[in-house]
Amino acid sequence: MDWLDTADTEVAASRLAGAGEQWTGAAAEAYADVVRQAVARGWQDADLVRMAGRELGTDHHRLAEALAARPGRKALAAYVADQRLDRFSAALLVVELLRLYATLPPITALTPPPPPHPGEGAAAGTAGKALARIRALLAKAESTGFPEEAEALSAKAQQLMARHSIDTAALAAANGTGPDAPAARRIGVDRPYEGAKALLLDAVAAANRCESVWSAEFGFSTVVGHRADLEAVEVLFTSLLVQADRALHRGRTSRSRDFRESFLISYAARIGERLAAATRAEVADAARTAGPDLLPALAARDLAVRDTTRRLFPRTTATRLKGRDPDGWRDGRTAADHARLGGS
Repeated sequence: MDWLDTADTEVAASRLAGAGEQWTGAAAEAYADVVRQAVARGWQDADLVRMAGRELGTDHHRLAEALAARPGRKALAAYVADQRLDRFSAALLVVELLRLYATLPPITALTPPPPPHPGEGAAAGTAGKALARIRALLAKAESTGFPEEAEALSAKAQQLMARHSIDTAALAAANGTGPDAPAARRIGVDRPYEGAKALLLDAVAAANRCESVWSAEFGFSTVVGHRADLEAVEVLFTSLLVQADRALHRGRTSRSRDFRESFLISYAARIGERLAAATRAEVADAARTAGPDLLPALAARDLAVRDTTRRLFPRTTATRLKGRDPDGWRDGRTAADHARLGGS
């Protein structure tokens, strides 16, 4: 892999392309080695693909997706043929991609989620059905043009998410298994206005018994929580971003940067209030009918999430965001009131 160590990127690409028909094999070997080292530094395949799009561009992102899905010489050759790239252009993309991967610093390594407790098969099936229902409802929310309809259904999905989390805690308490160990996943927070989007993700995470840590320099947040809660957070966050974008671009087409940022900060703050209220109401309702073990079980799950977050991220700093445009703040709050969080 001497070609990869060459200081000049275009010279490195020329040397790789100069390997003739063997160039895809050399590139695939280098890719496997560089990715293996990146994984040892805490990066996952999805993280690498995201960084390719964030730091390089569309062509690199497309190549990164193809190689992550099917690494190897044949996959690379198929990609080059499909994109109708000449050998030098393809080699240049590979060199630039691998140099990015090779320079990524160490980050917190995420452990895979623990295996389910014995007897959790039925619970997993129930979780899958609940998540499918939430996905379907939020897909409808993203396509509706009626804010009033979205507002009328606003608390339903969060109540469904909260109810599932409560039921999982109650089942664990009844079985005497205690809370399973929390897992963690990275969720992309894309430009522009990453701070406001990270704030929205944090609000969604907090309402669903998770914690979120934003890594601004890498464009993602790490969300820590239990399996079903993590799924709910990612689905709801993605949907709310779509709804926020639609509301932001409704009406006037020309808006200042301060307006858009203030809109998203206000939107995130108000969404957090609504989600938290829906969760509190669901917990209060469940506590009236459940046994005495429910609230301690929920507290144990919260503590497990908090402890795992502190272990993974022993040093964090708080970030404060301030909206500068009063019209953007007002419109963001209104849009959050109209955002659909789910329905039946």
